[in-house]
Amino acid sequence: MDLIETRLELKALNNGVIRPQYITGLHGWFLNEVRQSNPELSQYLHDGQSEKPFTISRLNGLELNTSERIQISTEQSYSFKITGLNSSVVQWLQEWVNNFPDIIKQKTVSWEILSNTITYPPITYQSLLETPIEETLALTFTSPTSFRRKQHHFPLPLPFNVFQSYLRRWNDFANHPIDSETFLQWVDNHVIILRHQIQTLKVTGGKKGMVTGFIGGVEYGLSTQGRKHQEFTQLFFALGQLAPYCGTGHKTPFGLGQTRNGWFSNENIKESVNIGISISKRIEELTLQLMSFQKRKGGERALKVCQTRATILARQEQGESLKEIAEDMDISYETVKTYAKLARKLLNS
Repeated sequence: MDLIETRLELKALNNGVIRPQYITGLHGWFLNEVRQSNPELSQYLHDGQSEKPFTISRLNGLELNTSERIQISTEQSYSFKITGLNSSVVQWLQEWVNNFPDIIKQKTVSWEILSNTITYPPITYQSLLETPIEETLALTFTSPTSFRRKQHHFPLPLPFNVFQSYLRRWNDFANHPIDSETFLQWVDNHVIILRHQIQTLKVTGGKKGMVTGFIGGVEYGLSTQGRKHQEFTQLFFALGQLAPYCGTGHKTPFGLGQTRNGWFSNENIKESVNIGISISKRIEELTLQLMSFQKRKGGERALKVCQTRATILARQEQGESLKEIAEDMDISYETVKTYAKLARKLLNS
């Protein structure tokens, strides 16, 4: 089997508060689980291949408290999902779920793993090519979804971008590579957006920086001329079935781009998309203030430095220590300390 998705049901062992960037902790916990039981697979996951063969969703069931922090309660149910996108990861997951640890320990909260459920069954890439051809293909993006375009975030579900992201995973992991240029030209010419209901928002993404993404439903169709190309039509619907496993766009190992088959209105999306928006707004506000002190405002380097300093200040305001921020952002403690000092000096001047 090449693909699988499992959902872990959790119970918090203590009440506490977690930071909006908690997903980096779940990401690190998963990689550590792989490292302990399969060092060879762990090395493969760290080697920097173009596409990561797994995704991790954000926690379901989260709520912000009155101070806009994420409050965890022992009375609330939580869950998150892990998918495997190649046979090595799927095999590891199938062995791991039969012997998973009882406890997930994080800095402020520990979780008991109550159970796991296979939410999307084990399947092969070859079997996806047997997906029935329908009239339309509806997808719902349940966590912020974005693409990289000319070094910037691109938060629109254009067919070319959406199916390019699926095809990259397909060509990396399926034993049936497709000529990308020809297929994507077909997508550009013949895939139509029939309807959409999307919302754009900015959230924290991974260890550093912010991501502008979209959530909501999109329904795609094919032109009459496009349907005459049977192989690409079949692949189009196969990639639509791949979407829930691999996610859409970038930073899917950090919970972005979670995707489901079918149409759901924004009101019915269950992911906790508001978590992290408040700190995102604060980082954006601080970035604008710090940029106002820059003599040269047009360069990418100045913007990145200001965003990094704004992120450090915003997280410090949330109660995180500079040491914790440095470890999580993979920046030396002395650099974080200097950035925080310089930024506060500018804002207080």
